[in-house]
Formats: sequence, structure tokens, C-alpha cells
Amino acid sequence: MKIPKIYLETTIFNFVFADDAPDKRADTLRLFEEIKAGKYLPYSSVHATGEILKTKDDRRDKMIDLIKKYKIEILKDTDEIEKLASTYVAEKMIPEKYSDDARHIATASYYGLDMIVSWNFQHIVKVKTITLTESINIKYGYKRVLINSPTEVIENE
Repeated sequence: MKIPKIYLETTIFNFVFADDAPDKRADTLRLFEEIKAGKYLPYSSVHATGEILKTKDDRRDKMIDLIKKYKIEILKDTDEIEKLASTYVAEKMIPEKYSDDARHIATASYYGLDMIVSWNFQHIVKVKTITLTESINIKYGYKRVLINSPTEVIENE
């Protein structure tokens, strides 16, 4: 069976340390356990690492350590990714003010990953975004990419 390639959006790294959201933290930690067990091939991007590097507290170094510990491949930006992200914004899928969210989706789409995992319910994990991502990707020749929260992805015990 093919191992799914998943894109970890920035919120995933944040919620490992979210003491104020124990359920989300637990599901995020479970996702990382499943990555370690080889259930998923993890990817992220220069967009996520750029956001992480803007973190002003001690979590920044801990989030960077997660990338190293779990051997998360960091995908580079391309002109095609920027063009696709601009299309997502132009199509009103993501507000221009949050164009980095469009870049996360465009990166996963461009590299042909199977799924985006995120806790961003405002702009990424929502029906409008999922529906428009699929239709725009089909229109421009990219494959469908699933968009889910860790809770939807991890195995239930």
C-alpha cells in the first residue's frame, strides 16, 4: 500500500505545545506518533518554516526541532506555486490578507501531495476552501489534495 504524503501546515507545529487546547494537542501528538511509525511521509514548506521563524518565544526552536526529529522534508517555493496561490486568492478561495494560507495549499498541490493537515479552520480546513481547491486544481491540471484536521486523520483506538 502506498504511504500517503502529507503536508503539515504551520498550525500543526504550534499545537504540539498548546497547553490551552489539550484535545487538539493530544491529536497532534498522535499524528506525530503515526508519522514516526511510518504511516505518513511528512512534508512542509519554506512558507511554514518562515512563519515558525517569526515566533518570538521559546517555541520557535522547539518547532524547528520537530522538523528535524521527524525528518520532515521542507519543500521549496516556485513561480508555479506563487501563480497557483495567486489564483486561489483571485478566485476568493483565500482572502488576500492571508495569502500564506494559499501558499500552503498551492505547495501541497504543486508537489502532488495527498493531504494537507491543519488546525486552521478559518481559511484552510473548511468546506469552501476544500471545494474550491478541488475545482481550481482540476481546472489547472493539479490532482485533488485532501484537507483535514489531525483529528480526522489519526487512527481511533
